[in-house]
Amino acid sequence: MRALAVEGLTKAYPRFTLDKVSLTLEQGRIMGLIGKNGAGKSTLLKSLLHLVSPDAGTITLLGRPFPEGELESRQELGVVLGGIDFYRHKRLDAITAVTRRFYRRWDEKACRRYMEAFELDGRKRVGELSAGMRVKYLIALALSHGARLFLFDEPTSGLDPVSRDELLELFRALTAGGERSILFSTHITTDLDRCADDVAYLRGGRLLACGEKAEFIRSFRHLRTPEDRDELSLEEIMVRAERRSVHV
Repeated sequence: MRALAVEGLTKAYPRFTLDKVSLTLEQGRIMGLIGKNGAGKSTLLKSLLHLVSPDAGTITLLGRPFPEGELESRQELGVVLGGIDFYRHKRLDAITAVTRRFYRRWDEKACRRYMEAFELDGRKRVGELSAGMRVKYLIALALSHGARLFLFDEPTSGLDPVSRDELLELFRALTAGGERSILFSTHITTDLDRCADDVAYLRGGRLLACGEKAEFIRSFRHLRTPEDRDELSLEEIMVRAERRSVHV
């Protein structure tokens, strides 16, 4: 089953347009969303969550049309968006108590198990957590209500190498059973080298390329130079593609 299907998604602003974006994410896979600042990554994610209303196109989340099936779909979504945070002075236990009220399938035993596994102390306040621990806390909440699709906006940004490594391992573990899927945007393309199954590349509001990672990389062989003996890395692809667009 497809965890996510987007067809012709369009959202126009005075100076920017997300233009006819189409992509699919199969169940049990991780898709990395790349593109420089202003490419449309956040607009795409916010459209998927109905935080902004698209002008055209269709969205299907976990087999349900969106936004018609929004209430049911949200029961199975785990979300971490940049710029959205909890009250820094609230204790985790207090936030968890409020969160559980919104989910019909909340599993308190699972919540305690994930809190322990991620070494999260419910007595701590949000402001006492590192950036990596905050992401882990949000994942713990999502797993406690049975999330099957995770949408992350720059989840590893600003993390130290050890914390990034731990989160990437967690992402792989989340999808290992084939029932959960992840779509996450990032500027750190080396993260995708390690954990992504698929890659989607937005440039100027348009989807430049999307596909299985190895196939995606091969599709950019035209950017190689005579000095390149191996396939280009995702970072090299993005840098060269952006430079070429500037010189066109």
